[in-house]
Amino acid sequence: MARIPYYDRANASEEYAKLLAKLPDDINVMRMLSHAEPELKPFLKFTDAILRKSAIKKWYLELALLRVGHLSKAAYEIHQHEHIARGVGGTPEKIAAIAEGWTSPVFNEHEKEILRYTDDVVQNVRASDYTFVPLSKRHTHQEMIELTMGIGCYMMVSRLLNTFDVEIEEGGDKLVEIKRD
Repeated sequence: MARIPYYDRANASEEYAKLLAKLPDDINVMRMLSHAEPELKPFLKFTDAILRKSAIKKWYLELALLRVGHLSKAAYEIHQHEHIARGVGGTPEKIAAIAEGWTSPVFNEHEKEILRYTDDVVQNVRASDYTFVPLSKRHTHQEMIELTMGIGCYMMVSRLLNTFDVEIEEGGDKLVEIKRD
């Protein structure tokens, strides 16, 4: 059970209700985040930029985001992003192995570098040269920044999900979809 009630849209101002109308009303993460009215719209724009507009290959990004979910023990995060990962080329075998991390033999060297880097950022805040340098040889500066921003953003999301005990929706088949303007 969530630690605080999910946001009641009936309490929204007319202007805020317009934004909320673009969000699914049965997705618990959106229902919880709706409590933060001033932050919600910029948060949605930021996560949209990370997930949809980043230059980094989407599978590499999802590999990192799912690893963040596993390191954070964020079941909701893992549930949502496993679906996304399948849609951007993640195989069931690789998605399942993300919990194990970079030592799993299913990953190629590039994927292992992303997983090691993600572990380093999550666990140590500043990535060491050991994980940063090899990855920075494969990626542009933009991609490195976007990957690191994605890791940091989804660390925050995982902490929100866990702190507020956001539950996976009954049936577990509801996924975040946001209506675009």
